[in-house]
Amino acid sequence: MRRTTVGVIVTLTLSILAVPLAASAQPRAHVPRIGWLASGFPPSEAARQQSPFLQGLRELGWVEGYNVVMEYRWAEGHHERLPELATELVQRKVNVLVAGDSQVIVAAQHATTTIPIVMTISADPVATGLIASLARPGGNITGLTIMAPELAGKRLELFTAAVPGMARVAVLGESRHYEWSALAEATQALGLQLHPFPVDSPEAFEPAFAAAMREHADALLVLPSPMTNRFMHHIVGMAAQSHLPAMYGIKEYVKVGGLMAYGWSIPALYHRAAAYVDKILKDAKPADLPVERPTKFELVINLKTAEALGITIPPLVLFQADEVLR
Repeated sequence: MRRTTVGVIVTLTLSILAVPLAASAQPRAHVPRIGWLASGFPPSEAARQQSPFLQGLRELGWVEGYNVVMEYRWAEGHHERLPELATELVQRKVNVLVAGDSQVIVAAQHATTTIPIVMTISADPVATGLIASLARPGGNITGLTIMAPELAGKRLELFTAAVPGMARVAVLGESRHYEWSALAEATQALGLQLHPFPVDSPEAFEPAFAAAMREHADALLVLPSPMTNRFMHHIVGMAAQSHLPAMYGIKEYVKVGGLMAYGWSIPALYHRAAAYVDKILKDAKPADLPVERPTKFELVINLKTAEALGITIPPLVLFQADEVLR
């Protein structure tokens, strides 16, 4: 009887011990993979793009290395590498692909028509044929657009308030930039003279600045785009050399010495992109997810640059600033 009891106890003990062993031997549940395709460099872009995106994922229950895997690919300024990097991510069988600026999105589009793509900074995705419409994108692409019709007018309004008395505004931007028409209407409403200087390559910068000086421009407006953003240090340096007060579209220009910037918040866009990824990982279809316009804008002013230009920014404008560099 005693042997029987001991045998039962041993059998039960072995059975209990076997449960976690059997459980650990089971295959792990599928962990989704997110592909990250960017045109810039990891150190410089991590803080303003990657960090807010990962924070957005964490708020929705997705933690890198725990229940989701990130696959990063950075072109490091070599845009010709984007198609190859996009193909690599497709071959890694990612569940969703997060794509940055317009060139990145196009590379992702050419690499796959089935894997969902979330845009983060798209200029005019309808005009460029990336999606059918903002309300119903169709296909495998959705996300965010930086298009905001009111932005051009508000940017010029703040610029004229910060630099009273300016009349002639030189504008640098890619020839196909979506803001040109809205900008023309805004300058007319504010009684300004617009001097457009399309720049589609970095070689066009110096002739454009020279022409602006010949036109006796009082100020400079730079339209943000992948090409101009890539050479922001050069543009800011030329504006300083020409002694032109300049307004930019993103605050990174101000961080490197530009006078002021008003535009959409890049961290806010990437944070919001996480919500799209969350929905897609929960089986939502990109074709059914409307593309969103930016909702958060920020005004940033560099007072050191203002002092160097001999400009005193009015207190009312400083009060409206989200960030002032002193």
